[in-house]
Amino acid sequence: MDYHTYTEQLSQLVALPSVSCADPALDCSNKAVVDLLATWFEPLGFDCRIEPVLGYPNKYNLIAVRGSGDGGVVLSGHTDTVPYNAERWEQDPLTLTQKHERLYGLGATDMKGFFPAIWAALQAFDGVSFKEPVIILATADEESSMSGARALSEQQFPKARYAIIGEPTGMRPVNMHKGIMMEAVRVNGQAGHSSNPALGNNAMEAMHTVMTEILSYRADLQARYHNPTFEVQVPTLNLGCIHGGDNPNRICSACELHFDLRMLPGMSIDELRQGLQTRLTPIAEQTQTDIIFSALFPGVPAFEQPANSALIETVKKLTGHNPESVAFATEAPFLQAQGLQTVIMGPGSIDQAHQANEYIALSELAPAVKTLEGVIRAFCV
Repeated sequence: MDYHTYTEQLSQLVALPSVSCADPALDCSNKAVVDLLATWFEPLGFDCRIEPVLGYPNKYNLIAVRGSGDGGVVLSGHTDTVPYNAERWEQDPLTLTQKHERLYGLGATDMKGFFPAIWAALQAFDGVSFKEPVIILATADEESSMSGARALSEQQFPKARYAIIGEPTGMRPVNMHKGIMMEAVRVNGQAGHSSNPALGNNAMEAMHTVMTEILSYRADLQARYHNPTFEVQVPTLNLGCIHGGDNPNRICSACELHFDLRMLPGMSIDELRQGLQTRLTPIAEQTQTDIIFSALFPGVPAFEQPANSALIETVKKLTGHNPESVAFATEAPFLQAQGLQTVIMGPGSIDQAHQANEYIALSELAPAVKTLEGVIRAFCV
């Protein structure tokens, strides 16, 4: 394991801002990151394509391929990071800092640190002809819209048999995670002077009925769906924020609620949305209001890769760990939808993600490189 090269490469990646965020003031392009990665993998014999993500200006995916065939393995990571508060860091978040046997920097573990590990693993195959391809994906906007992975899915790419998504799991294979929906319900009523309720129609009061019905829907879902492999064994629904009205002495004319729903494998986003609409639509007639449904983003399906599949059996042997489930969502469903057996497995800890002083421990690196070498050898050599 060449720690000096790994550190130098991660330092280059961390220095390139690539925040993805719904707030345009914070959002950045990831072009510099994918350009840099292409300069790493082209000398290793990879055909590198940098493709714009349609509908998302200045966002790009890198597709790097070495070898050919209808099998092979995909090694996939996202190039973006979440926004950050520099004043909360003990060091510059965009300058990789080594101390206490750790490498500190924005994205060090989630998940720019995966790409130097891929590069290091490939050094064992200098001059080796792959019988099946190795495909490296570097995607855009996983932390916000997942637009990069969605674009690849729409293109029905990649064509391979197995995929590893290098989210930080301490190199423990993850074969299951919940999905996520973020939804909005808006109630439109009629403003009026609060001294006479007949002068208007209070949207906030109607929203009270809406919220009661949503919580009843949550209870029904939790009674119907249960999976003991998850720490939280039932689907969850969180009422996240609510906005309505403008003054105490004015009848509230509009009220909007945002909530998230995290579903278990086997639950359908479309069916859940239809279930919500079926339950809430009658309230509009009862309260004589307009109720408008919208999705805050398209949603990420829940994910499950059967534990007896060839990929899971292989990574179990390589890591010595049985597959686990996690609560956070990933790009895995979009690759699995292309017919790839998929596992989530990468160096670092999710506990370090999305917070100040993010780091990846040096002790994580050698095992990660060794495991990635084993995966490539098992499926491509």
